[in-house]
Amino acid sequence: MYGFYYITIKIMGRKTVEGAIRNKEKSKQKLLDAVGKILKTKGFSALKVNYIAETAGLDKKLIYNYFGGIDQLIDQYLQSEDFWSILTKKVSHLDVNDGGQALSKALLLSQFDYVYENTECQKIILWGLSENRKSLKKLAKNREIEGELVFKNIFDQHFGSNACLYRAIAALLISGIYYLDIFATTKSSTFCGLDLNSKTGRAEIQEAISFIVSQAYLNL
Repeated sequence: MYGFYYITIKIMGRKTVEGAIRNKEKSKQKLLDAVGKILKTKGFSALKVNYIAETAGLDKKLIYNYFGGIDQLIDQYLQSEDFWSILTKKVSHLDVNDGGQALSKALLLSQFDYVYENTECQKIILWGLSENRKSLKKLAKNREIEGELVFKNIFDQHFGSNACLYRAIAALLISGIYYLDIFATTKSSTFCGLDLNSKTGRAEIQEAISFIVSQAYLNL
């Protein structure tokens, strides 16, 4: 009988611990989701402890218990929304025997779609331009580190002495994609006579991206 009770208590104890872990993870995700929701609807200036907790429907003490504070919570959210890491994982299966041409196109075209469709990503980009925050600097630094690995191991190897020129071309394309996507969703949808919110207009930009990359690989 004693053994039966011992086993029962042990099982119940394990279930209680597992339940607590699940509840903690759910609460953490609610807080992360709340950051995204606020950023998307109110902007980064509204990211305050009380408002995040209220939006998540949780006690603000959990922000400190689970993350250590609001800065760490925002850090973790930014890491989860880092489109560069997301995109590199998406295209990691591509063959690079062509010097990375297909990879270049896939990364840029995926970025063009991702930034356009992801309001939070747009807000993070604008936030990084307008505020001097440690978590944003850290995000930019990590993105540069990951990007450097791709350039150094793939693109630089192909372009050799013209590697810096291709980096400059990539910089122009990436920044242009940022601007066009944010412009399309926050201002007028027309840029240089192209409707950036229409399938036709976006297809023209996509074709231009592919064309520029192709020309770089042909002529550098």
